[in-house]
Amino acid sequence: MRLERLQRELRKLDPRITASERDGCVLLEGEVDDYATVYAAGKLAVDKDRYLGVLNDVRVRGFEQHVVLPELRDDALEGRACDVLVIGGGITGCAIARELRRHQLDVVLVEKGPDVASGQSSRNGGVVHVGINFSKGSQKLAYCVRGNAMYRRLSHDLHVPYENKGQVTFARTPIEMLALEYVHRTALQKGVVRTRVMSRDELREVEPSVPEWSVGGLFMGTGGITCPHLMTIALAENAVENGAEVWLNTAVLGMEVSGGLVRAVRTNRGTIHPKAVVNAAGVYADVVAQMADDRTLTIHPRVGTNLVTDKKAGWMARTGLGKTPFTLTPHQLGELPGDPVSLVKATLASAHSHSKGIALIHTVDGNVLVGPNADEVADREDTSTDRATVEHILANQQEVQPELKASDIIAYFTGVRSPTYEEDFVVRPGIRTRNVFEAAGIQSPGLTAAPAIAVDIAQWVRAYLSEVMEVVPNEAFDPARAYRPRLAELSLEERAQLIRENPDYGEIVCRCEGISRGEILDALRSPLPVPTVDGVKRRVRPGMGRCQGSFCLPQVMRIIAEEIGVPFEDVVKGTEASRIVVGPKK
Repeated sequence: MRLERLQRELRKLDPRITASERDGCVLLEGEVDDYATVYAAGKLAVDKDRYLGVLNDVRVRGFEQHVVLPELRDDALEGRACDVLVIGGGITGCAIARELRRHQLDVVLVEKGPDVASGQSSRNGGVVHVGINFSKGSQKLAYCVRGNAMYRRLSHDLHVPYENKGQVTFARTPIEMLALEYVHRTALQKGVVRTRVMSRDELREVEPSVPEWSVGGLFMGTGGITCPHLMTIALAENAVENGAEVWLNTAVLGMEVSGGLVRAVRTNRGTIHPKAVVNAAGVYADVVAQMADDRTLTIHPRVGTNLVTDKKAGWMARTGLGKTPFTLTPHQLGELPGDPVSLVKATLASAHSHSKGIALIHTVDGNVLVGPNADEVADREDTSTDRATVEHILANQQEVQPELKASDIIAYFTGVRSPTYEEDFVVRPGIRTRNVFEAAGIQSPGLTAAPAIAVDIAQWVRAYLSEVMEVVPNEAFDPARAYRPRLAELSLEERAQLIRENPDYGEIVCRCEGISRGEILDALRSPLPVPTVDGVKRRVRPGMGRCQGSFCLPQVMRIIAEEIGVPFEDVVKGTEASRIVVGPKK
């Protein structure tokens, strides 16, 4: 009966769309004229009580997804057998690879991009969420609350900056204040602690730049911030330090499945033979699940754009409740302190279940992020940014912070998220294919949830592998990533001592960010070096300041060329296709 009603609703939307049941899911098929119709059909088909998920195979006439694949082709992985193959080098995949190495397992991670965090893990606001806007009983809520509680220790072990300064949602009217009272009352039922509804005067103690129109707001003390790409890199490096292998520029092209098991995984670098496969493939997680004959979901791409301000605008979201904010940097290796202060400023009207709305986000590096928006798109690879979107985001947040100016913006970026139509994570062991483990649909709060997801996935993988082999703890596992100094976090005395020991730290390459030659060389000699301009930029920040690399780019390229022994003109921005210079002269 449910399917008949759905078909009637779909007929009203577009009579070319048909619905049927397949393997416990709703299957939509047909061809339509625009992506808005595809998305609307997928939302109509959601029925969490009856079906495992929506398989939306409706096509847009004339649209073909262009998949960006590595140019590299070799046999480096041909015949490689391993215990676990992790597909996807975002924060979830890297966290899983690291967690799996707590036991003596041969772990291989493949990532189709030129670096880990090539996709949405480097294109988000870096917010460690509290979870209040997620439904009770959802995987999003459960993993968000668990992951949030893990971040202090994770940051401490991996030497990645993390700030637990809280978040504020502002109310415009007394009615919105009543809504926030309700959110506050339900927070404890969801396992979210340290929330407090505050009047306008109370909020001014937390955030002096409270907008004139705000009558109060909700303060959420467990809210935090980290550097998303650096956290992903740190997880990957620690996984490598503990014996995992990470293969970049390696795309999964197909699988051999028989007898309810994945037998082989074909890549552009040869065929791998794993005992278990973890699907953490981001926007292509449904495609990988289809290859493994375990698909119960469809990813519908959702883009979001963030604007980056100069550090001079950092005061717009910075102040706090209590005298000692919790700000953990790689240089702080002692006790884990923790008084909350204000961090993220947003409005109640801009937040909903699948997006926290446009906000001001203070970053761990002192900039402010403005955004993101949330738009449904057809193309999983489209990270372009247009002027109208930038102007919309800026105008929206100028209501929260009137002193925000266009001249404060020094950069912007767009990321493609990977939600399912059910707007929840799909974290589970395989249903039809026993040796596949899904970590799919991981959009926000994926950054927060990743360490908790990794614990469960690793536990399920070990339980499965224990049926076919002996799985023993890795007594040599070290959760701490090797520390590398960052000049910006050191006192003048500590810098002087470091420079005396190694003069490379005294040669400043990036003046905007204060990055030294020594830090760049550290990145190029790390457990997972990526000798490209973007690879160095993500690890130690040259080029992320006001001038956006105008002065330091040639020096960074020269250091890379000298370190890896290639001609200057062979140094690329990110991929082989992104060449910066073509020769030594104009």
